[in-house]
Amino acid sequence: MRKILGVLFLLACTQQMFAQDTTPKKSAEQMEQEYKNWTKMRDDWPNFARYREANAKLAESPVPANRVVFMGNSITDGWINASPEFFSANNYVDRGIGGQTTPQMLVRFRADVVALKPKVVVMLCGINDIAGNTGPSSLEMIEDNIASMTEIAKANHIKVILCSVLPAYDFPWRPGLEPVGKVMALNTWIKDFAAKSKVTYLDYFSSLKDERNGMQARYSGDGVHPNKLGYSVMEPLAKKAINQVLGLK
Repeated sequence: MRKILGVLFLLACTQQMFAQDTTPKKSAEQMEQEYKNWTKMRDDWPNFARYREANAKLAESPVPANRVVFMGNSITDGWINASPEFFSANNYVDRGIGGQTTPQMLVRFRADVVALKPKVVVMLCGINDIAGNTGPSSLEMIEDNIASMTEIAKANHIKVILCSVLPAYDFPWRPGLEPVGKVMALNTWIKDFAAKSKVTYLDYFSSLKDERNGMQARYSGDGVHPNKLGYSVMEPLAKKAINQVLGLK
């Protein structure tokens, strides 16, 4: 009898659980947008389309003597919007795409860097891998992608500047991941790899970090992406490294 009552109790609980399902239902508009985002990712995962037209226009003109390409994610993507004169006045080309991880950058590296025939590429990448934007990534996976892009650049006679990952104490879009340790470990590897590969290491981290090794609040609104003041700290550091690589004063 007790067994029968136990079974009936479990059945009643199960029915109640399904009856009280409070999972928010997605609207037709939300599902349609998710499908569009998925098909866009499926059809053009590296986002070649983002700069295809701009690259074609650059190809129509003579290549400047000291062209520099900035390769990266939203931090680079947002830079040209916050400080367009930094790029226009110095003959710098911005090829950042928001949200991207190093495997996406590696796939589009030839189209968005090599094909533009720059003298220098400035690579700022890795934070979105740590955030898991395109799935889980180990530090070794990130390092392999950075190493591969470096090797491709060097094989095409492009000088490489490897930037430290910027400080981040937390991700507003994925809170609780505690990225500080991984950011610092990746930066240690990038610095060591740059030395072994005889390329330039550019340290943004030390100038932007706070006492927690996150981003100083005055340099960012969300703790990850620099604001105008944050970029103003990065710009002289970048320009100094670029000029040194090009042999300019």
